[in-house]
Amino acid sequence: MQALKPEDAVFGTYREHGHAIARGLSMNKVMSEMFGKITGSSRGRGGSMHIFDVEKQFYGGNAIVAGALPLAVGLALANKMQNKNNVVACFFGEGAVAEGEFHESLNLAKLWQLPILFVCENNGYAMGTALAISESQQHIFRKAQSYGLAAHAVDGMNVVEVESAASQYCHRIRNGEGPCLLECNTYRFRGHSMFDTQLYRDADEVEQWKSKGPIIKLKRWLEANGKLAADELSQIEDEVADEINQAIAFAEQSELEDVRDLYLGVYAEENS
Repeated sequence: MQALKPEDAVFGTYREHGHAIARGLSMNKVMSEMFGKITGSSRGRGGSMHIFDVEKQFYGGNAIVAGALPLAVGLALANKMQNKNNVVACFFGEGAVAEGEFHESLNLAKLWQLPILFVCENNGYAMGTALAISESQQHIFRKAQSYGLAAHAVDGMNVVEVESAASQYCHRIRNGEGPCLLECNTYRFRGHSMFDTQLYRDADEVEQWKSKGPIIKLKRWLEANGKLAADELSQIEDEVADEINQAIAFAEQSELEDVRDLYLGVYAEENS
């Protein structure tokens, strides 16, 4: 997100909560949306998987696997036709690579040299299916290279490395050098959903990945480079915990949308 400008657009997946907060949506708005309250970013209508805020150029999560890719390509095409030097960033998981939309979107993005950055969050498991038993080519960035995109993989657990790579690609895109893909190799600590028994992986594997999580790595980097002291980091953690608790309280106290307003936004208003 640090590589993007306010006028750039962001598309997320059904795990878009972190994207939304990093993009600048308030935690109150995000939490209220998850509670289905009218104070949410989508008036409570989108819920957890459809957080949306056009003022922040955040075009939401998408419950459909790979569903955001063609939408992002469409916006990138519109930007190019309007001579806007904006970047469209589209996040998706490695499971989306098995969908036709992935290949169609990359093909059109390169064919039309669109200003779009594809970001694949490769956590190794699409629901319960390991990448090794579903894809003959397990390096996602090589699939992108086959379409002619500039693409490579980074350690998705290393915030500094991801930011550096994303900044370089955004610079290329703004210079009219066409679409790029960044594969961030990461890991999902929890199950795919609350019903996921996680029989497809060992508990030891999860613990090994947790020990090198992005927050742990970033804290070490900040301390090692003299950016923040241990007590400052602890203060930040306390402030974040307070903000989360306040957001929960705000969401609980907020109202549901009036049933009489449920048709708002469905049809065009007469004076619109």
